[in-house]
Amino acid sequence: MVEFNKMFVMLPVMLAARKLDGENPEIIFLLRCVYGAVQTLAVMVVFFVYYKAHAASKDRANNVTIFVPPPPKPFADPNAKTQYQEKLLSEHLIATARGLVGSTLFGIIMTGGLHIWKGMIVGLAIQSVMCPFNLAENALVSVIFLKGGLVNLKDKNIFGEKRRAQITADDEVIDGEGNVIILKKEIASKASNKERGGKSFEEVLLDTWDLGADADIRPLMNILTRKNVNFATSDNGWTPIMVMSGLGAKSASGAMRQIKVLGANPEKVDKEGWNALHWAAFHGSPDAAKVLLAKGDYNGIALGLHTVTDKEGKTAMTHAKDEGNIDVVNVIEAAEALDTNGVSAAEGLKKRK
Repeated sequence: MVEFNKMFVMLPVMLAARKLDGENPEIIFLLRCVYGAVQTLAVMVVFFVYYKAHAASKDRANNVTIFVPPPPKPFADPNAKTQYQEKLLSEHLIATARGLVGSTLFGIIMTGGLHIWKGMIVGLAIQSVMCPFNLAENALVSVIFLKGGLVNLKDKNIFGEKRRAQITADDEVIDGEGNVIILKKEIASKASNKERGGKSFEEVLLDTWDLGADADIRPLMNILTRKNVNFATSDNGWTPIMVMSGLGAKSASGAMRQIKVLGANPEKVDKEGWNALHWAAFHGSPDAAKVLLAKGDYNGIALGLHTVTDKEGKTAMTHAKDEGNIDVVNVIEAAEALDTNGVSAAEGLKKRK
């Protein structure tokens, strides 16, 4: 529909622009003013979009793998399988924003250069009208200005993407050159598994995380065993104890105590160097922090979870302060103080309740 609307507008604009008197100084001056104002606004918009995309790319919730349909090809087989390319959502946000900035600036330079060099005014007229349509067509511009911004991206489907669990036997995952990178037998195996109503452990773990505080943790708890309790996701190295620590769902802290019996290791770190306490601190989960630090539970003070620094040199306390999660800051400070004074962390934390 957007493409139809653009063509519906562009054709009459092109015809009208050709009738403009390119020798009339007043018309030229007016076009320059309009074009300058429109492009100035466009530059402000695209840099604002880039700023928002850059901020969203830093959100760990967006550090997930997505499968994005590649740009449409002319004369493509309508009966062919739907193709997707594997991307990291955080990186794709930045790449899309950079592409928008680059194309906007290139268009300004090209149109302005032709006007200065050749005296062409048709381009000024066309771009003055079409610029807003081109911006509205961009996925990031649309979601920021029309769909509430770059929050809860898993619910917005900005790029027409799918998650790993949504790839079926009717889909193909390809690389940048169009080569299939997921074998048909692998997709068929996954499809067969879904027909039986099952999912892989990683899919269940990631589905639980995607649902956040509203997650039903029972499907994950039902398949946790001693063998998979310290499983790490292939993309980010996330483990069940990390997900539980940052989830904020009801019964998550109780579940953390249950999986401790199975051998959950809170000292494991993901690919950013975060342990389970980092997760609780960043995502504002004071109850999870209490379980991790209490002597009667994971005894995180004795394990030194609070002293571990990630790849940016930040401790869990640093993340809690940066994110304004004061409840978690208080929990960590209390545990540290109680440990220093020789009082058990478990007893101290109970007194604070």
